[in-house]
Amino acid sequence: MTVAARGRPGPSIADVAQLAGVSAQTVSRVSTGAENVRPETRERVLAAMDELGYSPNHAARALRYGSFGTIGLIAHRLARTGESRTIEAVVESARAEGYTVSLVDVRTPGSADVTDAVARLSHQSIDGLIIIRAETATPVALALPPRMPVAVSDSRFVGHHPAVGADQVTGTHLAVQHLLDLGHRTVHHVAGPDDSAPAQMRAAAWREHLVGSGRPVPEVLVGDWTARSGYEIGRRLAADASATAVYCANDEMAAGVVRALYEAGRRVPDDLSVVGFDDIPLAEFLWPPLTTVQQDFHQIGDRLLDLLMRQIRGRETLTDTRIVVPTRLVVRASTAPPPA
Repeated sequence: MTVAARGRPGPSIADVAQLAGVSAQTVSRVSTGAENVRPETRERVLAAMDELGYSPNHAARALRYGSFGTIGLIAHRLARTGESRTIEAVVESARAEGYTVSLVDVRTPGSADVTDAVARLSHQSIDGLIIIRAETATPVALALPPRMPVAVSDSRFVGHHPAVGADQVTGTHLAVQHLLDLGHRTVHHVAGPDDSAPAQMRAAAWREHLVGSGRPVPEVLVGDWTARSGYEIGRRLAADASATAVYCANDEMAAGVVRALYEAGRRVPDDLSVVGFDDIPLAEFLWPPLTTVQQDFHQIGDRLLDLLMRQIRGRETLTDTRIVVPTRLVVRASTAPPPA
């Protein structure tokens, strides 16, 4: 009697056991990757699975091909430009390697939430893990499965896991120096949130550059990456007659600043120059087109996947590996010399 004649939706573990001439328990051991099965028995069970089209889970694939064909990816706040574009690049690169991606978006970037996400992904049978922005999680507090291949888009994890990130520091120095070269006495800064490692790195580099250049350091104006927060900060900048240049930690906040300045009657760049960070596709279509620091999200995602594949397929130990993807300044019409 065929499986279809019995009214089942598909072959069962009993069907595999009958065809292979073994017990259902043996089939279960083979499908979970247990080692206490003779090689010839394992091959017979796998052949029966193939013949019947039986897929209990990913274990049989891992047993035969050496991998589950899936990588885990943990991210925080998918709406953010950097996260979404990096994830897109990881998915594209994984597809080219024949892998699928299982994504978990954590509520907060703390160690507890990230560790919980790792546990959930581990139950889904993954070959490796990519973490986009662990943020407030620390390498010591983050509990990851032993021997799990991992790549992180966070330089703080160097020495614990291989990491890839944009050159935040050089990008910031290029932005600030560009404004100083135009003749501005100093540069104000609209920073990202305090719990963001990239925001902290950009703010630190901005301060370091001004101090090193012997320029006054204005108060940091903290936003939350959104255009609305940039708009609110821009209203404060518009009321500050001493402000002639501002470096924003991302393009969305820069767009909010530009609108607030326009509404207050301060012209960009005639009265106040504005620089962003990221070079999102919209940046060149703002008015005026936005001068910004470009980071290559596609390369970041591609290098993350490459580091993971080297661990999965090549069994390489890459604990101390850190890849820094270059950034560059894209000069457009939102910057100019200060008003006379």
